[in-house]
Amino acid sequence: MSQRFERGQLYVVSAPSGVGKTTLIRHLLTKLPFVRFSVSCTTRPPRSGETPGTDYHFLSREEFQRGIREQRFLEWAAVHDAYYGTDGDQVARWLEEGWDVLLDIDVQGARQIRCLRPQCLTIFILPPSMETLKERLLKRGSESPDQLEKRLSAAQQEIMEAPWYDFIIVNDLLHEAQADLEAIFRAQRCRRIFQSRRISPFLALDEP
Repeated sequence: MSQRFERGQLYVVSAPSGVGKTTLIRHLLTKLPFVRFSVSCTTRPPRSGETPGTDYHFLSREEFQRGIREQRFLEWAAVHDAYYGTDGDQVARWLEEGWDVLLDIDVQGARQIRCLRPQCLTIFILPPSMETLKERLLKRGSESPDQLEKRLSAAQQEIMEAPWYDFIIVNDLLHEAQADLEAIFRAQRCRRIFQSRRISPFLALDEP
């Protein structure tokens, strides 16, 4: 299913750290060629192994601040002395070209997007339980005990935003969560508003 439409659909995906959101998104992008992933912009320097344009669009502080003044960003935030944001110009071009666009952003950014683009569809990825999330974070082995507790506390606060999202996916069994995420995108493309041009030729046929 590679068909594009006159205008695409904007999606926002959010989840606490450790839930598996990145894994789900990467799988989705391999399955659905009509989806474009919006790479975020940041003013922080690239980290080892990061590729400009793939991991982030790395901007100077001056360029980012100019973008804020010119309302370039759909959403933005200052985090730890660096700016992060979504390039609204790029998103708008893709949507106009008929691509669906996926944004991977946190709950604060999602609130901004819902205000600016109320027609967007939002998806929240939940862990099966807080205990499961803790086990997954422990397996990563990348956090100290203090960092782990901070992540779990942040996750509880983020999950409080889940009721405001259009779709909820529980990432318990990975293959089921992957299928659920793909189903949302495929089902949206089957709606009448997207398929109206394909219906029209049938309605125009002369009756026998």
